[in-house]
Amino acid sequence: MGTLYVMQDDSFIGKTDERIKVSHQKQVLQDVPMIKLDGIVVMGRATVSPAALIELLERKIPLTFLTGTGRYLGSLEPPLTKNIFVRSAQWNAARQAPERAVHVVRGFVRGKLKNYRNALLRANREGTRADFSAAIAKLEQVIKPIDKTEKIDSLRGLEGAGSAAYFGVFGQLIRAEGFSFGKRNRRPPLDPVNALLSFGYSLLLHDVQSAVNIVGFDPYLGYLHT
Repeated sequence: MGTLYVMQDDSFIGKTDERIKVSHQKQVLQDVPMIKLDGIVVMGRATVSPAALIELLERKIPLTFLTGTGRYLGSLEPPLTKNIFVRSAQWNAARQAPERAVHVVRGFVRGKLKNYRNALLRANREGTRADFSAAIAKLEQVIKPIDKTEKIDSLRGLEGAGSAAYFGVFGQLIRAEGFSFGKRNRRPPLDPVNALLSFGYSLLLHDVQSAVNIVGFDPYLGYLHT
């Protein structure tokens, strides 16, 4: 199963039997069985039929809308699960059991920085023209104390240091001609690479928010960033 992306402006999204059909000017662009759908992401303008909306809600398939430039607008999803005990435990961890929150934050930061490190290690193995050894060493330096760090603010500092090391060499990872990266910018992104990064984050937000709602967490309570 997967996500259906609708990127043609003025498309029509309708339901026929157990299928979602996307058409434009009477031409069918996509025809997908609903059983294979995890979600739908619409980028730009599109019309969704009432029958399709109702079926998506009944099947708990999220429908997310982005602007034509990839900015997240919102999602249509079924209500949160009624399991109030999950959200109660989530809030309790933030208010009364900070050691649980710290444990969760450690996992976030560790996973993020290890992914950065692994990407640079892979680039070194592939024999790119750049040498990422210094950035890899910096990432390993900030990963090492994570498991013994007890304060969330300190973990945020480690995350920031690791991100700075990675994005400091990110431009050297780009091999496509005509693309370059100086620094991260957003709202709005000022160059093609930053636009692609922001667009990717918008698509990721669709998946993460859907997963959070399915589990029953409150999406507005964060431990690492609020």
